[in-house]
Amino acid sequence: MWHDVKMLNAAANALFGLLVLALLAAGLWWIAQRPMFTLKVIRVEGVEASGAATPLRHIDPSTVRATALPRIRGNFFTADLDAVRSAFEAVPWVRKASVRREWPNRLIVTLEEHMPLGTWGDDGRLLSVKGEIFTANLAEAEEDAELAEFGGPDGSEKEVVARFQELRQWFAPVSLAPEGLHLSGRYAWSVRLNNGMTIELGREQSRTTLRERVDRFVKVYPRLLTLLQDRIESVDMRYPNGLALKASGLTLSADKELKRVK
Repeated sequence: MWHDVKMLNAAANALFGLLVLALLAAGLWWIAQRPMFTLKVIRVEGVEASGAATPLRHIDPSTVRATALPRIRGNFFTADLDAVRSAFEAVPWVRKASVRREWPNRLIVTLEEHMPLGTWGDDGRLLSVKGEIFTANLAEAEEDAELAEFGGPDGSEKEVVARFQELRQWFAPVSLAPEGLHLSGRYAWSVRLNNGMTIELGREQSRTTLRERVDRFVKVYPRLLTLLQDRIESVDMRYPNGLALKASGLTLSADKELKRVK
C-alpha cells in the first residue's frame, strides 16, 4: 500500500476532505451560537380555520408567550419547532399552532382558537363547533353566547355536533331551536328546545328515522300549542305513527289522544 502512489493520494484527499468538513461544521456551529441568533422575539398571531387572519378573542399573546416560553429550548437555528408548537398547543383555548422562523432571531407563532358551541357532560369540559372536547374557562366561553348542553358516549362528539346542526334546520319552520342534545349509551337521542320542551327522538332505525320524527312533530306542533299553550313539558316521538306528551296536569298517549290534535 505504501508503495502505491495513487492509493496514498486518494487517502490523503479523503482525509483532507474530512478535515474541511469538520472545520466547516465547527465554523457553522460557532456561528449558530452567536448572540445575534438568540431568540428575542416570538410574535403570536391569530388565524381562522380558513386561513384568514383574525384577532385572538380568548388568548392573550403576552400570557400565552409567558406560558410557553419555559418549554422552548435553543436559538434561531436549534429550536425544535415541533416542540414549540406542542408548547403552544398545550395552552387553554389553543386548537392548533403553527411555527415558522423569521431571520435572524424571531419565531412567528400562528394560533387557531377553539370556538365553543356548548358544554359536554357534567365535568365542565367544553365542546367546540368542530366537535372537539377542550378545557378552558367556562365563564370566558359564556361571554360570546349562551352555551348549549351536550352529552354522549366517548367518541360521539362529532356525530352529536353534526346532528345538532341538522336539528337547527329541522325545527326552524316552527321557530324552535335546540339548546341541548344528548345521546344515551344505547344511542337514543333526546333534544331540549329553547321553549323548555324536551323531545325524545329515540334510536336511529334508518338514516331518515330522526328526520321523519321531527317532521311529524313540526306538523302537529301548531295544533298542540293552540290547545296547551306553554304547558307542554316533553314529547315522546318514538311511536311509529303518533306521539305521547306530558304537560302540566295532563298526559296524552299516542294511542288514544293523538287524533284530538291532528
